[in-house]
Amino acid sequence: MEIGFCGPGLMGAPMIRHLLAAGHRVGVWNRTRAKAEALEQDGARVVDTPRELAEQVDTVFVCVLDGRAVGDVVFGAHGLLAGDANARRVQRIVDHSSIAPAATRDYAARAAALGVGWVDAPVSGGVPGAQAGTLAVMAGGNAVDLEAVRPLIDRYASRITHMGDAGAGQTAKLCNQAIVTATVTAIAEAVGLAQASGIDAARLADALAGGWADSVLLQTFVPRMTSAGHPSIGALSTFQKDVDAIADAARDTGAVMPVAATVQQVLRLGAAQGLAGADFAAFIDILRPGNGRGAAT
Repeated sequence: MEIGFCGPGLMGAPMIRHLLAAGHRVGVWNRTRAKAEALEQDGARVVDTPRELAEQVDTVFVCVLDGRAVGDVVFGAHGLLAGDANARRVQRIVDHSSIAPAATRDYAARAAALGVGWVDAPVSGGVPGAQAGTLAVMAGGNAVDLEAVRPLIDRYASRITHMGDAGAGQTAKLCNQAIVTATVTAIAEAVGLAQASGIDAARLADALAGGWADSVLLQTFVPRMTSAGHPSIGALSTFQKDVDAIADAARDTGAVMPVAATVQQVLRLGAAQGLAGADFAAFIDILRPGNGRGAAT
């Protein structure tokens, strides 16, 4: 099958490679062309605009930074749904970006008015999950559209859960991020307590393995928070975007989320310290500057 993909970043690039490895032909667009061209050696075809993809394929995947970027890719001057409708082939858009549920509902309605289906399908599992093809996908939108793209998503996901109508997938992702960001903050606090108490914080991963505190996050972030040299798996600014969206959703729905509000303030402190572009593990640098692991990367 020939498909399109906008946004071959840290998450998108491994997704595309899984699709190519499965024999699909993938046209790729990215705002920074070099990132798209890096996939040519894997068999991807690079295009100049999202609109080109919409004229060539039935299904286009989007995986970009935020809601504004999604809007530009889809509805911008050279976007997927720009130009002559008679020249447009695309039938459905699958958005893997993490954006506000309200924005998703708006985009889905605008796409539907043009006869194009919309599946919001944010993912969890991070770069390791994308590389391993084991992502968890929380989907919203029409069930028929989801079933049409399920065989494609299956190439890089181990679980796809249909949560409901448009925006439901994004709401589920906010729930996921509320748990993830709170947990990573708690891990940073625990590592900081261990360091301040004079014990080897790096041994917490082994010491807590198998107990109630154990998790993929614990095993991932204790090493990252206690030593330098790890490749980045995402920037704190991404978490900031997520917790800001969580705060908006809490306000709109009346949900009480004091822990998420605290995490939001911690991340704002990190941004003020110049750490917005640092790896997720830099929570420890916010809470315990000079912790000895080396500069955040």
